[in-house]
Amino acid sequence: MDDSKEELAKNESSTAQSNFIKEIINEDLKSGKVKKVHTRFPPEPNGYLHIGHAKSICLNFGLAKEYNGLCNLRFDDTNPAKESVEYVDSIIEDVKWLGFDWDDRLFYASDYFDQLYEYAIKLIKKGKAYVDSSTSEQIKDSRGTPTEPGKESPFRNRSVEENLDLFERMKNGEFEEGTHVLRAKIDMSSPNMWMRDPILYRIRKVPHHRTGDKWCIYPMYDWAHGQSDSIEGITHSICTLEFEIHRPLYDWCLDQLEIHHPRQIEFARLNLTYTVMSKRKLLELVEEKYVTGWDDPRMPTISGLRRRGFTPEAIRDFSERVGVAKRDNIIDVALLEYSVRDDLNKRAQRVMAVLKPLKIVLTNYPDNQVEELDSVNNPEDESMGTRKVPFSKEIFIEQDDFMENPPKKFFRLSPGNEVRLRYAYIIKCEEVIKDEQGNIIELKCSYDPGTKSHLRSITSATERGSAQSGRKVKGTIHWVSVKHAVNAEVRLYDRLFTIEDPESDEQKNYKEFINPNSFEIINSAKLEPYLQNAKPGERFQFERLGYFCVDKESEKDKLVFNRTVTLKDTWAKIEKRNQ
Repeated sequence: MDDSKEELAKNESSTAQSNFIKEIINEDLKSGKVKKVHTRFPPEPNGYLHIGHAKSICLNFGLAKEYNGLCNLRFDDTNPAKESVEYVDSIIEDVKWLGFDWDDRLFYASDYFDQLYEYAIKLIKKGKAYVDSSTSEQIKDSRGTPTEPGKESPFRNRSVEENLDLFERMKNGEFEEGTHVLRAKIDMSSPNMWMRDPILYRIRKVPHHRTGDKWCIYPMYDWAHGQSDSIEGITHSICTLEFEIHRPLYDWCLDQLEIHHPRQIEFARLNLTYTVMSKRKLLELVEEKYVTGWDDPRMPTISGLRRRGFTPEAIRDFSERVGVAKRDNIIDVALLEYSVRDDLNKRAQRVMAVLKPLKIVLTNYPDNQVEELDSVNNPEDESMGTRKVPFSKEIFIEQDDFMENPPKKFFRLSPGNEVRLRYAYIIKCEEVIKDEQGNIIELKCSYDPGTKSHLRSITSATERGSAQSGRKVKGTIHWVSVKHAVNAEVRLYDRLFTIEDPESDEQKNYKEFINPNSFEIINSAKLEPYLQNAKPGERFQFERLGYFCVDKESEKDKLVFNRTVTLKDTWAKIEKRNQ
């Protein structure tokens, strides 16, 4: 195991947690409290899902599958001002792409608006809810502090009849936004701020993407969530840790209504280094054009990761490696990269591509000769077979694979030295051609016709000295035939931020840490002809360079590839060296 894999294995071991949620479910099943496990994934359609949501999706659907239960997809669509059909459609696509299915259990909180309204009426009749006509500032000021109790609203003791009348008139649209809210009547001196008469309904005269203008009052999350869980027969309502303080309110509402009572369980949300996970901040990046959109391959969104070339298997594997924790922590993004490397190593076809080409002329190679050389599609999977790669007198190699004055241990091409061409021959640099500015524009090399590679040697750990001649060289480089090369645009993506935690500096805005080198476009890439028919979404390993995916903007006459990840975690090595 190389150093990077060993380090990631340690990281995996330290971050993986025992799944305490399973322990709770096992207890509930054993005691008979629960007959069949029923979970749900309840996203708000106010943005695109990100890798943190992917962990929650995998957890909820995964638990249902493991216990032979059910999992619903339910949209928490209670704030029409920030929601849209675009977000709904993107979420459905993302969950399906991850490999999960909800059968006929696609629901919306808006499906239950009538029932939630009736529940609110029940609460008012029990004297447990009232219409407050205070301003939002007055309500905020009266809540108190964590160490000081709040003050009761002057409208707290309205009669049941008056509350019912006002609440119905709120529903009928008689009042303007901000004039009234419906609040639960609990305890203004509770040490839990969320129990200090929380707001259940507010007036919002905004059309809803599903219910249109039918409603002008909308339930708050804490009111809609628990009751929607109850209506759907959810047994375990699994939330992220920030909702732990909301749990007493979740329980209180269900107890007051005397309806089916799911069990809320909280786990730590996923935080990744070199990124932000707040929907609000991701929206800022999109709207302020720091990125090209929600599916920009630098974004931690599922659509961004998909466009970059990540596989659903890699994301599910990452979620499993991270495990379920009870305390918030930050996971090294290198673990996510390791998961996709590990997956693509098994499935991605190897091809040759030169990103920054330097032309070589093989002076002793026949002018019009073209050879079809055997190359292995994936040494990890023999069933993927082989392909033919054309070889001719003129080839491209990477500029970085040649140095005129190389340091020690530079095992690539240099004047007077030899290197092996992958799948082909050993060549020797005889002459360096420069332009008037002194830039290297071409190399004159000779090739040794007795050093042709063979498949039996190509599939071994190294190609050095593997030809029949027995000659040995210390380096092997990739190449592309000039006359057969396919032009392509290649987009190189790196970390979006320059520091591990962009939100850690209280004196600076997180956007000040955006990496100016997170995106590079190469317009002059040369690919082997096998890739000329590559289709959007297909993934390949460019030998020695990394894993790449055909972008959605790619066309037959203009191929576009996105770099998913490099072959090695060069970022971590650089950071370690700088410390």
